[in-house]
Parts: sequence; structure tokens; C-alpha cells
Amino acid sequence: MQHLIALLVRHGTPLVWLNVFLEQLGLPIPAVPTLVVAGALTRATKMSSTSIILGSVIASIAADSIWFILGRRLGHRVLRTLCRISLSPDSCVRDTESRFDRWGMPSLLFAKFVPGFSTIAPPLAGATNQSAILFLVYDAAGAFLWAGTFVAAGRAFYRAVDRLLNSLANLGNWAVVVIGGVLLIVIVAKWWQRVTFMRKLRLARITPSELLTLIEGKRDPLIFDVRTALSRRRDPRRIPLAVIMVGEEIPNHVAGIARDREIILYCT
Repeated sequence: MQHLIALLVRHGTPLVWLNVFLEQLGLPIPAVPTLVVAGALTRATKMSSTSIILGSVIASIAADSIWFILGRRLGHRVLRTLCRISLSPDSCVRDTESRFDRWGMPSLLFAKFVPGFSTIAPPLAGATNQSAILFLVYDAAGAFLWAGTFVAAGRAFYRAVDRLLNSLANLGNWAVVVIGGVLLIVIVAKWWQRVTFMRKLRLARITPSELLTLIEGKRDPLIFDVRTALSRRRDPRRIPLAVIMVGEEIPNHVAGIARDREIILYCT
């Protein structure tokens, strides 16, 4: 175990920075466990918590700035691309837009604590032409709060983390298998969640021409425009007769409607 700690002390800080950078780019490599372990090691070794936190903030800003610039140049196309490659369901962009529309730039203060929001928020800020200076200020503050929280947690629970590291060290090469297995399970679970979501979506989808047929056939479908306010400002076009509402309002509106009436929802 002492050899492992010595290795982490010598090379661990740059590895933490790299882990944070890759995670903020969108790779499924969780940085929270690394930050917690690094925080614990600062209690027993000569690793500097200040270097870990500041380096993590810089790495996070670097990755987020790339997404911010892409969002500024490519607009919402980069969000659609992120949603396609994301392991989260395709509602990720809508959920992020809803939060960003509600809280604005201050949402970056807690974005990194919300799975999915961390990657989508920076390009969304760029796509909505937010101030680059404000972005850097809020993003840096959010990164500092995020990294500092988990490093502090590692320092507070360093004894438990030390016991875990000793257990992994006793496993030898099997420790790599265990960690890799846990990561694989998380990825497979997220992939299956997305597949299930898309399968249900295909079953429930209606084409524009089919909706036009319903309207012209006097079927009187009830149409809800459930786009976020941000999406409606970006693209003011809407289906005629559609009722604008947020998703949380839908149950109240459909409570007294006949069960055989067609209800159509559309978003981004």
C-alpha cells in the first residue's frame, strides 16, 4: 500500500487534473471518486489539496470553454450532437434547457453536481450568446465548489477511504477488474436506459403528415407545445391550435379529458 501511495503522491495530482478534464469533455470517466481519494491522501501524505482543487478548476474551465466556443460557433447543433452520443435519454437537452432557462448563468454554480447538466450547460451558454466573462466567472466558481466539496469529503472520511484503498491493494490485479467491472455496469445501465427510452419513443411517435390528417379529418386532437421558453424564443414557429405549457402542467390539463381523445405533445 505504501508503494501505491508513493506513486499517487508523485504522479497523482496531474492524473486527477486529467481525469477532471476528460470527464468534463463528456467521457464516462467519473472524477468524483478520484477527487475523494485525492482528498483523503492529503491527510496522510504530502499531496496538496490546494494544488488538487486549483488544478481541477483549471482543467474543468479548459474543457468547458471548448464546449462554450463550440456552442457559440455551431449553435444548438452541438446540443443535438451531444444528445446523440450521450448515454442519457434524449430528454437531456430539454431538461438542461429548462434548468438554464429558470436559473440562467448562476445554474453553472451547481451544474457539475447534476449528471448530464455538467456537459450540456457550457455549450448551451455559448449557443444562447451569453457573456464569455460571466461564463468564466460562474464556471470557475462552480468548478471550485464542486472540486472543493469532494476533496473536503475525502479529507473528512479519510479513514474509511484508507481502508478501502488497503482492501483494493490486497486484491492486487483483481482491484483493476473490480473497478473496471463497476464502471462497465454503470455504462451498460445507462445504455439500456437510453435504448428503452428510444424504443418507447418510437412506439408513441406521430409524423407531421399524420397529425395534419387528424386535424383535417375533424378528429380534434389536443395539441400541447411543451418546449421550454428558451426553445420557443429560439424558434417562434408553432403548430396552430397548440396549447403552450410546461411538462409539469400536463396532468392537470388532461384530468377531465375523455380517454379516447387524441393528445399530441411536441418539444424540441
